[in-house]
Amino acid sequence: MNPLAQLIIYSTMIMGTLITSLSSHWFLAWAGLEMNMLAFTSILIKKTNSRSTEAATKYFLVQSTASMILMMAIMYNNMYPGQWAMVNNINQLSSLIMMMAFAMKLGMAPFHFWVPEVTQGTPLMPGLLLLTWQKLAPMSIMYQIYPSINTNILLTLSILSIMVGSWGGLNQTQLRKILAYSSITHMGWMMTTLTYNPNITIFYLFTYIIITTTTFLALNLNSNTTALMLSRAWNKLTWLMPLMASTLLSMGGLPPLTGFLPKWITILELTKNNNFIMPTMMITMALLNLYFYLRLVYITSMTLLPTSNNTKMKWQFESTKPMPLMAPLIILTTLLLPVSTTALNIH
Repeated sequence: MNPLAQLIIYSTMIMGTLITSLSSHWFLAWAGLEMNMLAFTSILIKKTNSRSTEAATKYFLVQSTASMILMMAIMYNNMYPGQWAMVNNINQLSSLIMMMAFAMKLGMAPFHFWVPEVTQGTPLMPGLLLLTWQKLAPMSIMYQIYPSINTNILLTLSILSIMVGSWGGLNQTQLRKILAYSSITHMGWMMTTLTYNPNITIFYLFTYIIITTTTFLALNLNSNTTALMLSRAWNKLTWLMPLMASTLLSMGGLPPLTGFLPKWITILELTKNNNFIMPTMMITMALLNLYFYLRLVYITSMTLLPTSNNTKMKWQFESTKPMPLMAPLIILTTLLLPVSTTALNIH
């Protein structure tokens, strides 16, 4: 891709997210979402082939449909207060339609079908942007309108997302699809506390972004896209084995790693609001998530595939991609639990 065009595309994507996040005007927020969507569609087809074209087409169709539904809700809501400013007293029907539009944009169940397919059809780095950066703009709007969101419907979408993400990742061997189903699950965990305490949702979002970024960068070191490729990584990057294992376990929410912290706070917030059935179901589904993360850890760290040489090590090392951010990201992914006393103060 032309460097100038690449600069314009990435700048437009970032600018669209910032416009949406900082705007209190419905039309500006919608325009920012459109800028972000069009720029990111171009990023998805950076490497022109049939799979990336198909992924970009699916992404564009789903996101444009969600944008039109959102605009319909905005116009319907504008009929009552007669203003374009984002206010908390949104019409009930408009709030419901907006929630469906944002669930489609965020890839929550039952609008999740496009997330694994688009993630699988793109390279690792655009997949990283899809599962992290693209969540910021819709979440910023939902953070502003959370008082008018129907709690029961939101909890229903959340538990559906957790179930779909947990069951969908069980029979997968493609790493990008596993991370896509993991994203669906984490979106469900985030949304459960949005109407109770939105600060917990934002904290969960940033913790999820840190852990997912670390995982994608670790996979990108050796361009691993399948479980079989990951099982051969020990022969080339031995030092990556414990780091990948700890990152995956942190993503699964295993204490005392960082990923346990937002789940712990989420469960505390739900029980504080006398909601006991929901966290019980969420913890049960989290065990399924932990199962396929443990399977990847086993494949990565505890299996030795037969090699063609007697030394069990590669005699010629290939060049790997430089990743200067790996060390601080690994530290944040695994050792952030001591800040729990500070994080608990957001209640």
